[in-house]
Amino acid sequence: MTALPVYRWRLAPAGYATRRQLRALGLRPGGQDVSAQLERPRRRRGPLVAYLYRVELAKPVRPMTPGRRAALAKAMTARRTCPNCRRDAGYCIPRSLGMCVPCSDSFTAAA
Repeated sequence: MTALPVYRWRLAPAGYATRRQLRALGLRPGGQDVSAQLERPRRRRGPLVAYLYRVELAKPVRPMTPGRRAALAKAMTARRTCPNCRRDAGYCIPRSLGMCVPCSDSFTAAA
């Protein structure tokens, strides 16, 4: 088992990228293993760790198909619909409340 190279925050060499950086480039890891990691020290806890992937081994992001687009739209509609009043709230319902903010406010005022 080989150890991963560890780099300090913002000091990774060119050719490595995090998942978010790959996505911004229109790429995905494509099944490759983690190549290195970044560590950002913190004062009272362990370091923050970010995994790095090789950019030249990354593959292009798969295109959005009509079926995927429809499934995503349906899922987002379900996240925006209040189970209490059945209205589209226009935002994702907070999981901590379980209902839209007006319903939550009226529910807490009644209790």
